This record gives sequence, C-alpha cells and structure tokens, in this order.
Amino acid sequence: MSRPVRHHPADGPVGQVLGAPSGGPAAGPARRGERGIVGGSEVLPFGLLIFVCGSLLFVNAWAVVDARFAVASAAREATRAYAESTDEADGRRAADAAARETMVAYDRDPERLSLDGPQGRLVRCGVVAYSASYRVEAIRIPIIGGFGEGITVTASHTARVDELASGLGEESAC
Repeated sequence: MSRPVRHHPADGPVGQVLGAPSGGPAAGPARRGERGIVGGSEVLPFGLLIFVCGSLLFVNAWAVVDARFAVASAAREATRAYAESTDEADGRRAADAAARETMVAYDRDPERLSLDGPQGRLVRCGVVAYSASYRVEAIRIPIIGGFGEGITVTASHTARVDELASGLGEESAC
C-alpha cells in the first residue's frame, strides 16, 4: 500500500505560511482565511447590463430590417395598384389602400406610413413610381412600447404601365 505524497508538510515553513495547523496531519484540515481573494461577484451585474444592452441593440437592428421589408412591400403594392388602375383618382385611392393593407399585414401601424407619389403619368407604357417612408422607434420594449428619436426607413418602387391596358385613353408612351 502506498502512502499519500505530501509535498509540503503541515509543520514545515510552507504549511505555516498557508495557515495549516501545527501538529501534523492528524490535527485536521487546513483552515484558510479570505486573505488574497480577489472580487468576482461585483462584475455579474456589469455582465448582465452588457447582455441586456446588446440584446436591445440587436432587437432594434432587426426592427429596422423588418420595417424595411414592410416599407418595400408597401411601395411595391402601391405602385402595382396605381399602374393597374384605369384613371388617376381611382389609382391614387387604390395605391393608398394597398400600401396601408400591406403595413397591416406586416403588423405595422399604417397611420405612420408616409406615401409619396405617384411620380410619372398613367398612360400606356408610362413609368410610374411610389415612395414610402416609415419611422421606427429607437428602442422598442414589449409592454412599454417605443421611444427615442428613431430611424426613418424609406423604399421606392417603379413599374411600367401595361401597353395593352384598357380604359386609359389614346395617349401612349410606347
């Protein structure tokens, strides 16, 4: 049977510095104080703060990307509705309704959508365009809502009016 190896006997100089009881191994386990312990638990709140701030930054960045998808779709649908209409007044109403319905489908507030257009004329082969803008809050927290300056997301879309479209009169850009 082998004996346990003790590199520093308890009654030696190293054992006395480390606080081992004198009297050898039969005296019991060594007792140490808190001398030399460096803090560590103080940084846990700091780490949690960094995690929360990073999460908020990531969520806000994703909200801007998601709003960009919604605004691009709203501009596209407004342009499509206008290009497929038979007169300008009906086309404007259809474009506005299509853009707002698109924002509702993306679970966004349609009242915050700003729709500019149409650019171009509603004639056969004419090019028409709509621009849409939407303001995203700087920080959006569930239950509390959004606050801060925010970021404006803008998208535009162009389309060509069909050269065989009916109801547009004799004028053509073909």
